[in-house]
Amino acid sequence: MADLEQQTPIEETPVDDVDMGEGAGDAAAGAGEETLLPDIEPEAPKLVLFADLMKSPIIEVVVGAGDSRTTYSAHEAVLVKSPEFAKQVDNFAPGGPRQIIFTDCNINAMGSVIEYLYTGEYFPKKTSSARDASLEKDPRLPMADNEGVGLLVHARIYTLADQLQLPELKSLAHSKIHRTASTAKGELAYARFVYKESNPEDTTIRKPVAAFWATRSFSLRHDAEPEFKAMCLEFPQFSYDVLQLVLDQQEKSRRGGDDGPGRGGPSVVPGSTRKRARVSQL
Repeated sequence: MADLEQQTPIEETPVDDVDMGEGAGDAAAGAGEETLLPDIEPEAPKLVLFADLMKSPIIEVVVGAGDSRTTYSAHEAVLVKSPEFAKQVDNFAPGGPRQIIFTDCNINAMGSVIEYLYTGEYFPKKTSSARDASLEKDPRLPMADNEGVGLLVHARIYTLADQLQLPELKSLAHSKIHRTASTAKGELAYARFVYKESNPEDTTIRKPVAAFWATRSFSLRHDAEPEFKAMCLEFPQFSYDVLQLVLDQQEKSRRGGDDGPGRGGPSVVPGSTRKRARVSQL
């Protein structure tokens, strides 16, 4: 292989048309023992201080419409961490308003996104760096979360992070979903949001929802049957996803029975990506 590489001609190398002046040959000969190209020092990463970010121009992020319309003021150098924000900033007309408008965006979710762009986190934060660390207490959550308020906080941030092309924030929001307690009705409210607002191809957030309900038939029948029926009729894909997991589980259980021990099969659907069972008031 080495011989082949040495025999390969160098394309587009001028041969006949090069006019070398007098003494050029001697100069080339004298440079034989010297490096033809100077050593190039690696370019050190540019240090960007927090104070530098604060010096950048202010941009208004306008969220919502009507009486709920809210404006967040943020520094350009912080916002452009999001590729989507950066694209909109590039499209600003010279001398025009420096505004980015999201009429259909959840106000609180956008506030959390901007908090994340400044600090790398958002409330409620994890109480420690441990893998299964719980979240800070959120006073906005009711004692019995039948509306899925806590789950929807993170689900809305997840979908907005996807729109703004912030994969690290998506991952953070997804991890917090699995640390948020709810009730059967609250879980179905969350499931409805996921199947309505998320990308149909996004199995990262959809598959755990189906897996959660595929392993909780008791709760479906006794705690939230009317809501579950309405969910199935509104989103047939949800029904199919849950049914598919239940049938897969039954098939594995039968195979386990043929082989001896393990007739009952695993209690959690494989591939649910749930880091731990969500503490739920089911």
